[in-house]
Amino acid sequence: MSARDQILNQLRSNERPAEHPEPWRSRRNFPDLAERFTQTLTAGKGEVIRAANFEAALNEIDTILHELQAKRVAVNDTAPLDGLDVTKRWPDFEWFVAGKSEGDIKSFCAGADVGLSGADAALAETGSVVVSSGPGKSRLATLLPPVHLAIVPTSILTSDILTWTAARQGQPGANRVLVSGPSKTADIEQVLAIGVHGPKRFIVVLYDD
Repeated sequence: MSARDQILNQLRSNERPAEHPEPWRSRRNFPDLAERFTQTLTAGKGEVIRAANFEAALNEIDTILHELQAKRVAVNDTAPLDGLDVTKRWPDFEWFVAGKSEGDIKSFCAGADVGLSGADAALAETGSVVVSSGPGKSRLATLLPPVHLAIVPTSILTSDILTWTAARQGQPGANRVLVSGPSKTADIEQVLAIGVHGPKRFIVVLYDD
């Protein structure tokens, strides 16, 4: 037997079956996910409005759009808004629906007053909303307008990003972003500026479903 065969046989004799890792279990045990989410998001200068149900959440959106005196609104055509005809629900505004409306979405979003979206998840630990790009979902709608308005059901609240990642199914989107408040940046003197690289306001309408 050659030295090579001896080495290979020794390696084979030492083979052991691999053990599958245990499923991820978060150590973040927040007693109230909605309360934790609200606290952390508002600490980062985000805004949270609670609603009792989906219809109440739509009424809150109506109030916000009118208070902002919005005229042009870009919206992502995804849950929980994908079954809603926004042009009939809110005929007072000019709409661009991602994936449906004709025209240049970039130029519309650059001149829009509000970007309206759903979310893939909401993370209680960091007060973050997960948004992604894909069919009917444009990152431009949540980045270019000065106000990003997200409608989020409590059923997609989870404790942290690791828990959500472990439970997530399906292929990831081309682009995924965690939004934890309005756009913020600071210079070398630590002077905080809001809205320089994105929306000046981030408002979440959080409703029970």
